[in-house]
Amino acid sequence: MKIGILQTGHAPDDLKPVLGDYTDMFQDLLHGQGFSFETYSVVDNDFPDNARAADGWLITGSKHGAYEDHPWIPPLEDLIREIADSGRPLIGVCFGHQIIAQALGGKVEKYPGGWAVGYQTYDFGGAPLAFNAWHQDQVTERPEGAIVLASNDFCENAALLYGDQILTVQPHPEFDAAFIAGLIETRGRGNVPDDLLDAAANNLDKPTASESFADQMADFFRKERTA
Repeated sequence: MKIGILQTGHAPDDLKPVLGDYTDMFQDLLHGQGFSFETYSVVDNDFPDNARAADGWLITGSKHGAYEDHPWIPPLEDLIREIADSGRPLIGVCFGHQIIAQALGGKVEKYPGGWAVGYQTYDFGGAPLAFNAWHQDQVTERPEGAIVLASNDFCENAALLYGDQILTVQPHPEFDAAFIAGLIETRGRGNVPDDLLDAAANNLDKPTASESFADQMADFFRKERTA
């Protein structure tokens, strides 16, 4: 099964040589699941010809806001709607979670409550799961038909499900402790309150559910769907 990765941002230049770019992190996360991958750097205006270019699609995180005026955002929203119409599975993470909601009629805003950084716990239908997060923007209005899979007191719409075809999550299952530590220094200081960064640094050794969620992502991609 071929997964098309729609890259909507890049990791900090200082971190890429050692920790890789966002697409590398997702390929590492899904390693051993039997997928092949092709990356389209949509943030650099590199788009697939159409939704049929891959069997399933994944949209990465980004430092950009879904509501910002970038020339690549409208065609990305068009592609999201085309993928939705095609019946192919689609997974979005962080910015991917947000841009999918926006493209399908929801609303994304800079959350007045501030940032979620580092280790966070979410309620997945009564089961607490922990992931690393890095965001200030949130989905504040869900598209019609989107079901909440996970939430916490800070982020109401932390994971959304659209039928059996689209799965999106606000936190980052692909971010490990080393990358969060790098973000704290490269993008955190001066942008995110120091107390949040210090708390994130102190929780780097806490285990997350990334590995089990990678299995869920893989199962979601492979799920048999009616045409």
